[in-house]
This record gives sequence, C-alpha cells and structure tokens, in this order.
Amino acid sequence: MNKLLLIIKREFIAKVRNKSFIVMTFLSPVLFIGIGVFVGYLSQMKSEQKKIAIHDETGKFVSKFKTDSEYKFINLSTLDIKVIKDSIIKEHYDGLLQIPNISNNLLLAKKIEYISNESPSVMFVSKLENTIAKELTNENFKAQELDTVKINKAKADVNISLAKATGEASVKGLNELKIGIGGAFGYLIMMFIVIYGNMVMRSVIEEKTTRIIEVIISSVKPFQLMMGKIIGTSLAGIIQFLIWAFLGLTALFILSSVFGLQVGATSGLEAEKAMKTAHAVIGSDIKLVLTELFDLPIATIIIAFIIYFIGGYFLYSSFYAAIGAAVDNETDSQQFLLPIIMPLILGVYIGFFTVMNDPHGTIATTFSFIPLTSPIVMLMRIPFGVPWWQIMLSILILFGTFFLVVWFASKIYRIGILMYGKKPSWKEMYKWLRY
Repeated sequence: MNKLLLIIKREFIAKVRNKSFIVMTFLSPVLFIGIGVFVGYLSQMKSEQKKIAIHDETGKFVSKFKTDSEYKFINLSTLDIKVIKDSIIKEHYDGLLQIPNISNNLLLAKKIEYISNESPSVMFVSKLENTIAKELTNENFKAQELDTVKINKAKADVNISLAKATGEASVKGLNELKIGIGGAFGYLIMMFIVIYGNMVMRSVIEEKTTRIIEVIISSVKPFQLMMGKIIGTSLAGIIQFLIWAFLGLTALFILSSVFGLQVGATSGLEAEKAMKTAHAVIGSDIKLVLTELFDLPIATIIIAFIIYFIGGYFLYSSFYAAIGAAVDNETDSQQFLLPIIMPLILGVYIGFFTVMNDPHGTIATTFSFIPLTSPIVMLMRIPFGVPWWQIMLSILILFGTFFLVVWFASKIYRIGILMYGKKPSWKEMYKWLRY
C-alpha cells in the first residue's frame, strides 16, 4: 500500500508541476471564453445582402417578396429573360426567380424556376415556395368562390396544456431540459475520459521509451504501477477542474462588483422589477419551469455524476494504460484506440436520440447497464426518474467490470511494459492475457 501511495504521489506531482499542465489550467478558461465571444461576434456579423432578380410574367407575385437584411428582391419583369440570365452568369445578380405566364395554377406551380450559379439554402427556397403557394392558394379559393376572410377566421389555433396524473400543471419542452442537464454531465465525463485517459497512456509510453520503467518495475509490481498512474492522473484532473470552478466563481464575483451585476437574489424594487419583467416575457410558465427544475432529483444527479465519473474514468484508463504498455509510440496506439472511443460515442448518440424519446425503453435501459456506455446513458436517464435499484445495479456492474478489466489489463501491462521494437497485434495481446 505504501508503494502504491508513493506512485500516486509521484504521478500527481509530476502532472501538476508540468509546464503544459499549469499553462493549460489557466489558459483553457480564457480560450473557452475567447471562442465563445468570437462565435457570438461571428453570429452577429451580417453577410453581404444578396440581390435576387424576379421575372414575373403574371405580375401577381412580385409584390409579395419583401426585401430584408439578407435578400434584396429586384423586379426585372419588363426586361428580356435572356438579358437577365446573362447577368446571372456575369454575377451581377445572385439569383433569378422566373415565373412564367400560365393561367392554370396547377401547371404554374410546376413550371416556376430559380436560376443561380450557386446552390441556394433550403430555408431560402422554402421561403420562396411558401410565398408563392400562399398566393396561389388564395387564388384557388377565389376561383371556387370561397371567402378567404371567413376561412382565415375559421382556422383553429390549438394549444394543448400539459398536466400530470396528480393534477399538477406541467410545461412544454421539459424533456429537452432534462436531456440537456443529463447530456451536459455525460459529455463532461466523456471529455474527461478521453483527455486524461490519453495522459495516462502517454505517461506509460514515455517511461517505457526512456527505459525508466525498467528501474521502477524492479521495485513495484506492474499492477501497483498501473493503478498508481491511473489514480495519480485522475487526482491531477480533479484539481484542474476545481481550479476552473474557482476561477469561474471569482470572475462572476468580479463582474458583479465592477459592473453592478446582481448574482443571487435581489431585493426591494429590483426584485419586483425583475419578477414583473419575467412575468411579462414568459408569463406563468416561469413558475412551472422552476417547479419542474426543483422537482428533478438534483442530489441523485450530482452523486451519480461523481460515482460514474470515477468508475468510468478508472475503467477506460485501464484500457489506455494497457495500450500504452503494449506500444512504443503514440502512432502505434491508434489502431487500438478506436474500439475504446467507439462505446463513448455510441453512448452519446444513444442518449440524445433514444433517451429523450423513450428514457425507460428497452434500448435506453439496456445501454444504461452496459458498463462501457452506462456512465453517459444512465446520467441522461436519471433526470427522467430512474428506480434506485437500476442505478445501484448499473454502478455495481460498472465497478465490477472495472476490477475485471484491471485484472486483464495488468497482464498486458506486465508483459508489454518490457517489450521493445515490435508492433503488437490484437492476436498477440490476446496471448499475453493467457500468460
């Protein structure tokens, strides 16, 4: 045990004293903020307004197209169509909407063309189609001697209210909110596993290539060395996350002090104004949203995040350590990394495309028990309400698989750590498991 603690201490100190670790710890939040600001700036930048020529031989549709910040519609119905097409070729205009003079609306709807050197966006084409279809529909109503005013008044606007079986009101979009919360925690686990799992692998490869491992292995067992690297690296990662959280809270406090932003509850007139504004914008739905948020199993989510975070990281780090021991450089490790990363990606896809639609279905439930995907899928299911026995069973399977994988991985680690100058294959690694 003392040797294991020494290895953990050594790995932890080596990681936190590394210059790249220190730089990235304090630089990463700045980079994330900078990227966010840059993306926000790009989203606000207005692209150059596109000029769309309209050649409407009927004269009925040209006035229906309204110029906005993105598109400027120009009526060129009086010009020769060949001249306008030449202008498109010379890029004087970005596109041409050609509407022929056909009395039959059914035939007209199939003969309208949009001519452009570049493929237009689906949304823009849909906008053109909807504008023309609306006008043709009104003409069809008039041809059938139907009163369009009465038809528009007769249209029903259905707004279904949601409620629970207990009689309490619910709110729309709650599933999206729940999957967003669960997905955020699941995505954090996946990123942590990938980033720090690679750190474990690189650490093993570095010690192997520098032959330091030959000295270390003479004093400690390979299993102790592997576990020490996994735990020491995880502690360094946890410290990094705590620093990021502290920097975030500090920045929030500074902003609230310098710019007068209120963090937390306000008082007096400010609280009253805030509540009135919230009710004016969102109405009573704000109360329902807050009620639903407080009804979520927040404590269970946080505790489960910590447990699955530890179990998932330890499980995958065992794979990374075994791969690092089997190869001589990172290039040779690429053939073994894909099977490790694929379950993580699968877990994310299962979570977003299956859990949201059917959180208690067969697929979502099954993958929340499979240890390679359970840290992500189960965290996405918990906000929807999962029986405690399912969570406990999933955790037991996860940690049980971890101890089993560590036992197998230590065999690969024990042999591969002293193998040099040879690229291992899956078949050869399987033989190592039998030694």
